[in-house]
Amino acid sequence: MKNTKRISLIIAFFITGFTTLQAQEIAGNTIGLRFGSNNGFGGEITYQRGLNENNRLEFDLGIRSNNNYSAFKLTGIYQWVWTIEDQFNWFAGVGGGLGSWSYKTGSAFGNNSSTVLYAAGDIGVEYNFDIPLLISLDYRPELGFGDLYDGFNSDVALGLRYQF
Repeated sequence: MKNTKRISLIIAFFITGFTTLQAQEIAGNTIGLRFGSNNGFGGEITYQRGLNENNRLEFDLGIRSNNNYSAFKLTGIYQWVWTIEDQFNWFAGVGGGLGSWSYKTGSAFGNNSSTVLYAAGDIGVEYNFDIPLLISLDYRPELGFGDLYDGFNSDVALGLRYQF
């Protein structure tokens, strides 16, 4: 009988310790900018929606326009978040996106357009400040399926987000 109580107490201790190590606070919502090359798009508008204490969705929109073309790229990623220490986390995710390019007459590609679908991954680290600011550094590999965005592409970016 003593051994059963002792084993139960040890199991309860480990379960409590493990859940405490994994517990963290993911903001319900964040909005901000993700600064990277984004394969020619540069910065993106980024939004994150917390689903529970360890998971969230991230949506990024890159828009670019100049005299030769206009384009957009929308990425959606499901992320898992783990605590490293206090307010310092690391995350990984999978998802995909859709993009569209329209070239104007006189550009190197002539007057045409292209649509692309792509699969995306994401891995990075983030720091959650005491103020409502989240800063992150991530690497995003992408595998494109389209005329102008075919094959492997990747991006490293710095994110600054307001938490609410």
